[in-house]
Amino acid sequence: MEEKDIILKAEHISKQYRLGLVGTGTISHDLNRWWHKVRGKADPYLKVGESNDRSTKGQSEYVWALQDINFEVKRGEVLGIIGKNGAGKSTLLKILSKVTGPTTGEIKTKGRIASLLEVGTGFHGEMTGRENVYLNGAILGMTKKEIKSKIDEIIEFSGCQRYIDTPVKRYSSGMTVRLAFAVAAFLEPEILVIDEVLAVGDAEFQKKAIGKMQDISRGDGRTVIFVSHDMNAISMLTSRCVLLVNGKVKLTDTTPRVVSAYLNEYKEKLGLSEYVFFDKYKLVGFNLYKNEKTIDAIGFNESFDIKLELEQLKDSLELEIEVFIINGKGKVMTTFSTYLSGFKVSRDNNINLVCNVVGLNLSLGTYYLDLNVINMTNNSVKRLENIRKIEIISSKNYILKQKLKEQFHGNIIISHQWFQN
Repeated sequence: MEEKDIILKAEHISKQYRLGLVGTGTISHDLNRWWHKVRGKADPYLKVGESNDRSTKGQSEYVWALQDINFEVKRGEVLGIIGKNGAGKSTLLKILSKVTGPTTGEIKTKGRIASLLEVGTGFHGEMTGRENVYLNGAILGMTKKEIKSKIDEIIEFSGCQRYIDTPVKRYSSGMTVRLAFAVAAFLEPEILVIDEVLAVGDAEFQKKAIGKMQDISRGDGRTVIFVSHDMNAISMLTSRCVLLVNGKVKLTDTTPRVVSAYLNEYKEKLGLSEYVFFDKYKLVGFNLYKNEKTIDAIGFNESFDIKLELEQLKDSLELEIEVFIINGKGKVMTTFSTYLSGFKVSRDNNINLVCNVVGLNLSLGTYYLDLNVINMTNNSVKRLENIRKIEIISSKNYILKQKLKEQFHGNIIISHQWFQN
């Protein structure tokens, strides 16, 4: 990126916290820090501490919530930040928003930053919604005249017209986040920082918010930094992402690559890695592939391969294989069957099968794969549930732009195009 295009730059950002009760047993540490400082030496506690892995007990009382974070954001870009809970996403956003300072490193920005980190960020509960709009505008450095010119749009977008002159403490969390987002979006900051808070809103508001964020970046050329666990929203909104793992940057790349890395990093260990069918065949491989690489996510309407490996333990059997794709409610979406496709499984010592799926037209979301192995000698069936999961996400060539409502649209979307005569 050219330097003139960079609107935000994070250089060697680290954040250290001390575990335990605040103010207990820290006088010696504070004195030690002061003694090093007066002698012109570095803080001795910057050399200690462990990475932020919550699943381990650890030995140190200091932990690095973030460690040596570096990235750049250009003007008009929507940057995604993803990672599992505890990866350091919220800490990073608080530093970017200047809610807290870094232990080491520096954030360089050009322009105003508006943040939406928690429900009611920057709101005063005793003040009305209208008064809070003016308060937030003033915090952003806007004049009363500028705020007044936008307030009608803000109120209309938030859908809180009836309660706008009621104290915010009486708002529901959904109403509060609606108004907070409207303020942040319409008061035209150069950089808009948004955490998972949008998940509080209902489906209608989330759709409006995502549309507004797209308008902000594409139409107005302003910058958005967006944190979410919703890979569909990340895929729709962002072109580039940062993946955080235990407080460190694991990967910065295009959104499809980072989303794939994230899903591979934290894929659930579903089913069993080894399973024996009829005491004769052991399952030694069941994976999803695209371009010879294992995947856990596939773009809408894209093709992929299912590869199955069975190791023969005793004499062979005549088998049929079925793979089911199941939605989150346990409903079968579709089936890939050797029998239905007219394919006869050979009775070789080891069985290696590949099923090529030509375009999976399921609505965006998470699905699971079940495996049936059928003994044709006596028609007995052994079923292995939830052996893998697959995420259907947006793609460059997708026709599906959002997750559909199952009760209205179903789950399977047939590829189609409309034309005007």
